[in-house]
Amino acid sequence: MGNVNNVVIGRIGEEAAAGMLEAEGYRILERNYMSPEGEIDIIAEKDADIVFIEVKARRGILYGRPCEAVSARKRRRLKSAAVCYLRERTPGERIYGRMRFDVVEVVVNHIMDAF
Repeated sequence: MGNVNNVVIGRIGEEAAAGMLEAEGYRILERNYMSPEGEIDIIAEKDADIVFIEVKARRGILYGRPCEAVSARKRRRLKSAAVCYLRERTPGERIYGRMRFDVVEVVVNHIMDAF
C-alpha cells in the first residue's frame, strides 16, 4: 500500500484534482470507483463527454513527472475498469458523446502540519 506519506500525498492530490476539475466545469460523477479490474480515481462529465481520470501526485519531479508512473498495464486496467463502470452505472440510460482517459498531475511542494 505504500507508506503513510505516500497515502497522504495521494489524498491531497485527489482533493486538489477534484477541486480543479470542478472549477473547470467538470461534474464529478464518482471518486475512487472500484471494480474487479481496478480503481478509477475520478469519473467526471463535461460537455456530454465522460472522462476517466487517473490522479498522480508526487512531492517533486526529481524521479520524473507523475504521469510517467502510468504504465501500459495501468492503462489497460483503467480501460477495463471503465468498461465495468459503463456496464454497471449506465445500462442504456445515458449516452455520452465521447469517452476519454486523462491523467491529472499534482506536484506537492509543501505540506503544512495540521497541529
